[in-house]
Amino acid sequence: MATALITGGTSGIGAAFARQLAAQGMDLVLVARDAGRLETAAAELHAASGINVETLSADLADRKDVARVVARIDDASRPIDLLINNAGFGVHTSLLSADTSHHEHAFEVMCRAVLVLGGAAGRTMKARGSGSIINVSSLQTYLATGSYAAMKAWVTAYSQSLSVQLRGTGVTVTAVLPGWVRTEWHERAGVRRSSLPGFLWSEPENVARIALRDARRGRVVSIPTVRYRVLGWFARHLPLRAIRSISAGISSSRTDDASEPSTVTTEKKS
Repeated sequence: MATALITGGTSGIGAAFARQLAAQGMDLVLVARDAGRLETAAAELHAASGINVETLSADLADRKDVARVVARIDDASRPIDLLINNAGFGVHTSLLSADTSHHEHAFEVMCRAVLVLGGAAGRTMKARGSGSIINVSSLQTYLATGSYAAMKAWVTAYSQSLSVQLRGTGVTVTAVLPGWVRTEWHERAGVRRSSLPGFLWSEPENVARIALRDARRGRVVSIPTVRYRVLGWFARHLPLRAIRSISAGISSSRTDDASEPSTVTTEKKS
């Protein structure tokens, strides 16, 4: 039976991926920091679908923990057929801050861990001649809203580069660029739902469904929902000056103090 490894698989989009894959009969390896939440999620998924769920408590900002996840991916006796890099958190610390620790923490989780886990999965899948990697990025790839947007732009570019290197091997790579999704993540990230029109919000189940469909089709960049594909098209083609103005407006809608560290969670969205 095929197995998927999901980082940040206990809430939001990560949990939606887990539910949909479990319903399809795929075994799961869930990776997150909270051991208790992992065990609860595993029990619920097993009870609902009867699949096997393995849990791995790991902080992806800790390089030793990342190495443990790599070891699981490298285990040829228990192959991983689908890797979903989803873990992450909001970053609102100013780029001018003398204290760069918050940016560095985010970089470890949302860039370095994606690089290391994606490379490990790519190598093992290439050797088998099949597999799929999904990296959850963000539509903020096309904006200039600070450190988070810059890291998401890296994830999108990295995914495309990895896809090129794995071309013809039977392994696909897909970067998923969701917009605003109805999860607890945006509350923790300081985004007021009332500050955005209702039609801009999407559901995590819909994002996961479209992402899995696009990955099966071999699409390298997936933008869930028609409205965000349209917005993404404009973001790619508007003058950069206009993009910077839009980004400034989005940044001003945040409610948290930019000098304070962001709340860490085990999922990622826009």
